[in-house]
Amino acid sequence: MLKTLRQPEAWLLCLVALSPLATSSIAATAPAAKPPAAVHTVEGITEYRLPNGLQVLLAPDDSKPTTTVNLTYRVGSRHENYGETGMAHLLEHLLFKGTPSNPKVWAEFSRRGLRANGSTWLDRTNYFASFTANEDNLRWFLSWHADAMINSFIARKDLDTEMTVVRNEMEMGENDPGGVLFDKTTATMYQWHNYGKTTIGARTDVENVDIARLQAFYRTYYQPDNATLIVSGKFDVAKVMAWVMQDFGKLPKPKRVLPTLYTLDPVQDGDRSVTLRRQGGVPLIYSAYHVTPGAHPDSAPLQLLERVMAEAPAGRLHKRLVETGKASAVFAFGAQLFDPGFLLFGTQLAPGQSTDAARQELLATLEGVAANPITAEELERARARWLTDWNQQFSNPETVGVALSETVALGDWRLYFLQRDRVKAVTVADVNRVATQRLLRDNRTLAIYEPTEKPVRAPAPQVVDAATQLKDFKPVTTLAAVEAFEATPANIVKRTRTAEPAPGLKLALLAKGSRGDMVEATMALHMGDEPSLRGTEAAADLMIGLLDKGTARLDRQQLQDRLTALKAEVGFSGNATKVNVRITTTKANLPEVVALVGEMLRQPTFPDSVLNELRQAQLTNIEAMRKEPGAILGDALERHRSPYPRGDVRHVRGFDEQVEDLKRVSVADVRSFHQRFLGAAQAEFAAVGAMDDAAVEAAVAKALAGWRAPQAVQRVPDPLVNVPPVRLVFETPDKQNAVMSASLALPIKDLSPDQAALMVADFAFGSGGNSRLWKRIREGEGLSYGVGSRITWNSLEANSRWSAGAIYAPGNRAKVEAAFQEELARSVKDGFTASEVEQARNGLLNFRRLGRAQDGNLAGGLANNLYLNRSYAVSETVDKAIAAVTAEQASAAWRKYIQPTQLVLGVAGDFKGQ
Repeated sequence: MLKTLRQPEAWLLCLVALSPLATSSIAATAPAAKPPAAVHTVEGITEYRLPNGLQVLLAPDDSKPTTTVNLTYRVGSRHENYGETGMAHLLEHLLFKGTPSNPKVWAEFSRRGLRANGSTWLDRTNYFASFTANEDNLRWFLSWHADAMINSFIARKDLDTEMTVVRNEMEMGENDPGGVLFDKTTATMYQWHNYGKTTIGARTDVENVDIARLQAFYRTYYQPDNATLIVSGKFDVAKVMAWVMQDFGKLPKPKRVLPTLYTLDPVQDGDRSVTLRRQGGVPLIYSAYHVTPGAHPDSAPLQLLERVMAEAPAGRLHKRLVETGKASAVFAFGAQLFDPGFLLFGTQLAPGQSTDAARQELLATLEGVAANPITAEELERARARWLTDWNQQFSNPETVGVALSETVALGDWRLYFLQRDRVKAVTVADVNRVATQRLLRDNRTLAIYEPTEKPVRAPAPQVVDAATQLKDFKPVTTLAAVEAFEATPANIVKRTRTAEPAPGLKLALLAKGSRGDMVEATMALHMGDEPSLRGTEAAADLMIGLLDKGTARLDRQQLQDRLTALKAEVGFSGNATKVNVRITTTKANLPEVVALVGEMLRQPTFPDSVLNELRQAQLTNIEAMRKEPGAILGDALERHRSPYPRGDVRHVRGFDEQVEDLKRVSVADVRSFHQRFLGAAQAEFAAVGAMDDAAVEAAVAKALAGWRAPQAVQRVPDPLVNVPPVRLVFETPDKQNAVMSASLALPIKDLSPDQAALMVADFAFGSGGNSRLWKRIREGEGLSYGVGSRITWNSLEANSRWSAGAIYAPGNRAKVEAAFQEELARSVKDGFTASEVEQARNGLLNFRRLGRAQDGNLAGGLANNLYLNRSYAVSETVDKAIAAVTAEQASAAWRKYIQPTQLVLGVAGDFKGQ
């Protein structure tokens, strides 16, 4: 449910601009100055400060062959003035429009295989990119950031086209009742402070923004003394500092003085209310409270209080609302901000559940801590979960930089470590104190207002000085070095050990160094055959959802506590034909986690009360999807493409069929499915990371060997089925964002002779940042926030799928469809140029290299290769084939398989009047 809340605005990918903003340019040949001395070093992360004020954080980590660069500007919607809401977010978009030296930024990202992103939030704007460790890419990306810092176009013509894209993003958010309710809640909470205004801004401000004011905003805040550069992962520290000095060091120290912001809301003196009424969705209740700034010592107990209340299954709200049937889900979101932030708790209701009863129970639980204090057991459980999440985040060089950017926005990056130390030191008294100080009626924003003669006031808001908070902080300055690993197909094959400890049970183990001795593992268990699985989809779905809810030895909470103690995350997914298991833990704990997963698979208890809880949550989700354009269109198109009758495991069930099946399934059905189908007669297990592979193999064998289901396993065939072309239109009233989706069934499977050429052609058409769909629909005409295409490859049968789609404002439906059809027809008629194919080849190969560098992806690939009786040598073969594709080959493959007259296409949105 946290996805419904308006968090940092999502990725914004932009390029191409032509008229420069008058600023000084960066001289590429100036000699680099001597690097400055280190300012602070904490647990392997070192801070430097350039004479012009730029803060640099370097976090080297050779455990993964990737590099991540974050550039954080300490500017967000908090810094906007009257009439300027959304300006920080707009500027984030426009920075990708280029400079005179780099006019096509996103095309360069795509060519180099950079997974690039940008986000704007209340206190900061962050740009980042992850890529396979490569000095040329790192050198270029750093130089681009230095160039963009003072030479970005920020031009009127770019604003005209990008404004419509941002407006489309705004409309996309307007489709989500939970997100809109979040915006209304914060707007009601903050009467004066800009935290009450959405990051994306007011529609009128975005539509009418003055380019001169936007340029002035850029010149004020996009300067070295207001930025922090963070480089993490694999890189040469000396070289990076030399490049930073060469590119950023020559930027002048700004002469302007940054504005001092001082607005704070007074203590709230009565409960506030807001009601939102819209069509679609399901009932939601939020209860939000003002809290301290993120740098304040109380932020640690407040974060633990959030978990004590909302985490399932031990959370108080979960027990009081979900387990008693008053609500279908509960959730929480604590905003750690520079100025006093907020703590929001929410609950989602199923149709028929009483809003009054849920509201009363929600408030009684939150505001009843004085009468029912938090216990030591609750605190320790929340603390263990918080620390597990922190350790996993810090162990990943691709996430630690983004995490540091958030504490940079709070006032000092070292708060990231201070907060961990504070969490370790939190007492039960601390948590109960902040709960009774903050979870108050008169500090609450909900759906009602009630005056009172004797109000109880929360503590006054305050500004926190990060330097004062850190005066007694004792940092750890060094971390153990880890192995450097190159994720090439040849090295993967060389380092992977395979085994078959029991008939049908296959293992692939790739032991290598990792930060924090972390390891990722994947398991797949195949089940049944087409005749035996008829009518079992709902029982299978519920079984999978219940596998982590308790075993014969451990109840639900004991099981979760044991996983927390083992620093493990375990997730189950799948369908009626296969159960997938995803494991993240540490080297020392992996064998025991495998044993515990074996217990979860073989000895689940399937408690009736939890099954009903899960059933209600799924029914609620289905109800929420019935009015969503994307869900409606996806359901209809999938059913059009499926020829199989009701009951066949390949049949695509509509909303009503899913509801009917969920209501019909009993605990006995779930237990019967488990007993008949789940076993390890055909199973794959793969792990990547720090491990004792012999111990892991022994653990897997002990957990699964000899476990066979009564029903034999035979793959359910999935042959190509030709369906008639169709164009479907769905009206979704009161939804301000529309969707288009198109697809074609392709008579080809992976490793076919045409695969590489078709992959390159698709990348050039719609999968890359320099693709035709992106340049025409997103960049050229500004019609869509997101548009693209992809191929889903079938490895066993000549039945792959090409799909394309776009999101847009409903009024742009005709333009989006026309542009898509025109570009598709032109690509078939004219093919692709040598330049397009070269860029597509390079971008596609870089993305494939980046994918292999992710341990989780690599474990999944190893498991899939076990199933297909392949090795990663296949990936090298495909890479070589991609590198050799010519423009003629790509064009010929595209014409052979892409038939515009056979499109299955649909649109959904509020198209009234069209």
